[in-house]
Amino acid sequence: MVPPLVEPVPNEPAAIARLEVEAGSDDSEGEGERGGEDERALLIADYHAGIEVGLRYERGVDVPSRAAERREHLLSILERTEPDRLIVLGDLMHSIGDPGGAERGELEVLFESLPPTLEVTLVKGNHDGDIESWLPDLEVVPGSGVRLGGVGVCHGHTWPAREVLEADVICVGHEHPCVRLEDEVGGSRVERAWLRGPLARGGFAEHASSSYEGVEWLEGEQLPPTLVVCPAFNDLAGGTWINVAGQSFLAPFLPDGLADGDGEAYLLDGTRLGPYETI
Repeated sequence: MVPPLVEPVPNEPAAIARLEVEAGSDDSEGEGERGGEDERALLIADYHAGIEVGLRYERGVDVPSRAAERREHLLSILERTEPDRLIVLGDLMHSIGDPGGAERGELEVLFESLPPTLEVTLVKGNHDGDIESWLPDLEVVPGSGVRLGGVGVCHGHTWPAREVLEADVICVGHEHPCVRLEDEVGGSRVERAWLRGPLARGGFAEHASSSYEGVEWLEGEQLPPTLVVCPAFNDLAGGTWINVAGQSFLAPFLPDGLADGDGEAYLLDGTRLGPYETI
């Protein structure tokens, strides 16, 4: 059996992506595709380093720094999964402008702690500013994304690049999907979740005649890709309660970009909750 291109790491806000690349291909073959051997990449989204400072100044909430806990959490997942590459699906940092000392220091210590052979790619998010100008050893690609073999990656705050829509599986961040769960006596809790399902042509109709002209699945010539909306790595980042009426999605292609009734939610432990609208 062929393993899936993207598979969540059990009990973690992270996934392993199998980046299939044909032997002998190079950067000149196919816009955005990369040559070389197949890779195993760890995908995380929305690390939001320094979020505690943001919460203090933006909302008046005083939260002790969890920088060390975030770093150790990520390092433990890397040790457990042993990937070739780490791909951050945007918002590695929290402040939209120039980062303060605490945020910059958190990321500098994090990168000093990463395995020396690990390649790191950041799909630039709306919070990432000019991060590439001061953080070394970091490959930065546009937030609209790139295609790596059969997997497309983008942040989700803007329309995906054409090459991303030509992948088999598309992984995005930005949305921070959560579900609000209630028990029989009226108690409730909010948990981070994965949102997964086939893309719907209608959600991309306004761009199909220009940016996406010739994308085969948009023209009905093949099945659409599978969209995977990743939970935020940072549990302080909040998110979209996808099963609560009236909640607005953040991505411009959601919820219309998911086929009706086919978008399913999963908890981090793998529990399948079913269609997110009916949870």
